[in-house]
Amino acid sequence: MSVMTHPDARIDPSTTAGERDTLEGWLDFHRETLALKCAGLSEEQLRETAVPPSDLSLLGLVQHMTDVERGWFHRVLADEDAPALYCSGEDPDGDFHFTDKDTWADADTAWREAVGRARELAAGRSLDDLGAGEPRSGKQYSLRWIYVHMIEEYARHNGHADLLRERVDGTTGD
Repeated sequence: MSVMTHPDARIDPSTTAGERDTLEGWLDFHRETLALKCAGLSEEQLRETAVPPSDLSLLGLVQHMTDVERGWFHRVLADEDAPALYCSGEDPDGDFHFTDKDTWADADTAWREAVGRARELAAGRSLDDLGAGEPRSGKQYSLRWIYVHMIEEYARHNGHADLLRERVDGTTGD
């Protein structure tokens, strides 16, 4: 298992920053919150689907957020050839499913790489810049919209992660 973020390493978003710093601060806060929810757990615990009949697990949430980062930043914003790593036509929810070959180390590495690339792709753009477009619909999105959507996506799934973590080992907190 890789070393995860210590709770004290999360940085509270500024209460006085400008719009971009506020958006990036909240997105990074939520990214680190997901890492924190996974910290210190065994491979078995990260795979536990703790809320039957749901297939949701902490490992699955990290895989899902990897595909979400790649989808919004890599494909929609930058028009990169970045296919989903876990989902497919045969299994559209494949990010939440895993096999014995899937490991926490691989999922954590892929997620951190996707986040790092997302930061690079966003860095040289203004909040008003439009991405290349969503491949299925062709609809364009501003970087601002993508940031807000990603904050919402992480916040929603961090709520799931809260419940999963509490069920797995009793740990609570933000």
